[in-house]
Amino acid sequence: MFTGIVEELGTVAGVEDQGDAIRLSIHAQHVLSDVGLGDSIAVNGCCLTVAERDGDTWTADVMQETLDKTSLAGVQPGDRVNLERAVTPTTRLGGHIVQGHVDAVGTVVGRTPSEHWEVVEVSLPAGLDRYLVDKGSITVDGVSLTVVEAKGGSFTVSLIPETLARTTLGSRQPGDRVNLEVDVLAKHVEKLLASREENA
Repeated sequence: MFTGIVEELGTVAGVEDQGDAIRLSIHAQHVLSDVGLGDSIAVNGCCLTVAERDGDTWTADVMQETLDKTSLAGVQPGDRVNLERAVTPTTRLGGHIVQGHVDAVGTVVGRTPSEHWEVVEVSLPAGLDRYLVDKGSITVDGVSLTVVEAKGGSFTVSLIPETLARTTLGSRQPGDRVNLEVDVLAKHVEKLLASREENA
């Protein structure tokens, strides 16, 4: 589990094509300070397992299912990626409950700069919009954000200078693909209500 508070911008060091999978190597520093083999690190919001570590570079196996459903399929050496270690029982929940299980890939529609922040609009596939509400939570490329406006086929978020400077969202441009994870609590509420209606 994660909180959507990005700890570090890492750099893709290598991508080894294995046919139905890739071996993804990432250069990092901070997130590796207490990480061992088998630990989880979210990469652009996608939970991956540390399979190898060599100094300040770690490697994960990314299966076809993950490549089919996330933007990790297009990463190249030199790309910057958002990194966050899994939470511990004493971690502050600075964002919201994030599983690292990407629901879909959205696309940056547009950016509207302001003096101190930037409003970004992101499209999302049909069916996910029911989980979004104004002032609710969503994870975009692993970043916990508050929905400013849920529009149906898209939504907007406001990015403060800290988010613009410390995550990949500062450089994402219209047309770029981003990983989306909706609030898992909304999914549970939906299922519970559906079950209640069926048994009524």
